[in-house]
Amino acid sequence: MVGSKSVTEIVNGTIESVKAVLPFDIYIEKPNVIQEPLIQADLGVLIGMTGDMEGRLLIEGTRECISSIGSSMFGMPIGDEMLESFTGELANMIAGNLATIVSGREVHIDITPPTVIVGATKLYGFDRAFKVPVSLLQEETLYLILMIENS
Repeated sequence: MVGSKSVTEIVNGTIESVKAVLPFDIYIEKPNVIQEPLIQADLGVLIGMTGDMEGRLLIEGTRECISSIGSSMFGMPIGDEMLESFTGELANMIAGNLATIVSGREVHIDITPPTVIVGATKLYGFDRAFKVPVSLLQEETLYLILMIENS
């Protein structure tokens, strides 16, 4: 069974990581517990986690949301051909920073390379999940979804 301390540290570390990576003010909404299946609607990135907690982190948003983040970070629009690549790199930055943050709290995780998911997808295979809405500029919302495996 995954300890609640590890789960709390990873949820909090993910929020801290997003705040550190995104170069503008964001508003973190209250996390929600979600059940299977998880329906991913537009554009997302899946990163596996092993170590003290087995699971996956899904970062998802609309194409407009991710493009807005890219434009804010680089000062120019991210075209369609670069948007999916940027989405994977954004997730790498967030997950890498997360691993660093929680290691300082004695929670060890390793991350897998990102898998970009485009279009509507249903995800199964997790015991519990927490969805954290992150409100961004221009009324866009990015979702951080932590899927936990107990086995």
